[in-house]
Formats: sequence, C-alpha cells, structure tokens
Amino acid sequence: MKFGLYGLHRGSSVDRDVLRRRAIAAEEAGFESLWVGDHIVDPNPRLEALVALTYLAAVTDRVRLAVGVLVLPQRQPVLLAKQLASIDELSRCRLIVGIGVGYVESELNAFGVTLAQRATRTDEHLDVMLARWNESTNPSRPPIVAGGHSDAALARAARVGDGWFGWDLDVDEAGGMVERLRRQRPEGFEITVKPKAPVDPDLARAFEQIGVDRLILHPQDVHDNSIDDLITDAAENLIGEL
Repeated sequence: MKFGLYGLHRGSSVDRDVLRRRAIAAEEAGFESLWVGDHIVDPNPRLEALVALTYLAAVTDRVRLAVGVLVLPQRQPVLLAKQLASIDELSRCRLIVGIGVGYVESELNAFGVTLAQRATRTDEHLDVMLARWNESTNPSRPPIVAGGHSDAALARAARVGDGWFGWDLDVDEAGGMVERLRRQRPEGFEITVKPKAPVDPDLARAFEQIGVDRLILHPQDVHDNSIDDLITDAAENLIGEL
C-alpha cells in the first residue's frame, strides 16, 4: 500500500518555510506522494495548485507530486499541457495529474463554464492535452488519474486514465467502484482513495483487500499543526507496516 499526504497547499502551510519543512518531513517519513487540490475561488488561505507543485518540486527529491484533482473545464488546455509538462520535467518525472469536471457552480461560472457544459469540456480539454503531449519531439506525459464517482466519471477513468481517484469514501462505498474499474482495466491501472475516516493499519488493510493501491491521508485541520502530527503518526504507525 502506498500513502499520500493531502493538504500542503492550504491553511498554515501556505507560508513558504512551513511548506518546505512539512514537505521534507513527509518525504523523510516515507510518504509516496504529496497531493494538492484545485479551487481558484476560495476565501481561505490556499496556494494555486500548479504553483504549489512547482515549489514542491524544488524542495523535495524523491516523493511524487500530484494534483487531486484539477478542475479541467476551467483551464486552458494548451497552456495547461505545457505547464504540466514543465513541472514533470523539473521534478524529474515525479508528477501525477488528477483531473475532474468540478462541482462548484459559482467557480465554474466565473470561468464561463456551466454545469451542463463541464463534462463535455473536460473530455475536449483532455483530448487537446493528450494531442499536445503526443506531438512533442520527445513524446512522454505524466500519468493521468481521473476523479469522480458518477458512472460517467468511472467510464472516463477507464477509457483515458492511468488510474482513478476517489474522495471521502468508506470501504463499502469504494468497493463497488473499484470492482467495476478492475473489470475494465485489470492491469496497469492505479486506484487512489481518500478515506472518510482517519486511516489506521486495519482500515488500510481493508482498502488493500478490495484492490486499492494508494490511500490519501488528510489532516483534521489544515489551519493548525494537525498535519505535523499526522506526518509523525503515519511514520511511526502506518508507513512500512503494510
């Protein structure tokens, strides 16, 4: 089982020195990946996802860097493809790109996208990005992890993704989705889940038994020192135990 850490782009971590310290601590603790989210319109302290990933690429050496998930319909796909390829190059191929359709109507509307348009635009933008990467003189791209729980989201993940990202699920909720995806993509497809409950070894084993490859750990509060405690606890009681 792999373990990722979510939340270094928010709250008290937006201070560059705190962000650097926590990123290095998570890497040394054995986390396999660091995950940031993507909401442009947010009244709370939050770093923009791609900027945060670029900084994390500079201050870490081994840990994978991921966005879970980019709200794809509110991004310009040609520019985004170049930005992501640049981060992947600077991080020495450590990037994981999670993509989704988004759900905050006011945020989508601010970028000229309606809820009705978001899925179609997501698929169109993804096609553009893949075409740009394939046209490169050195064709390569970061792995794509498609997020979402709807039938359409699962179909998108199975069709074009290298993996799937499930958010805030318990074992039973994740089980049916994982089974569907494994039937369609039995090999070479990585499943990531952020559980509802705090993760302990027993819960991690339960997710492992249903076919989950990576669990995302999320602090109780991003505005205090909860994330420091989470890193320490994971290093002592979880990572390396499974």
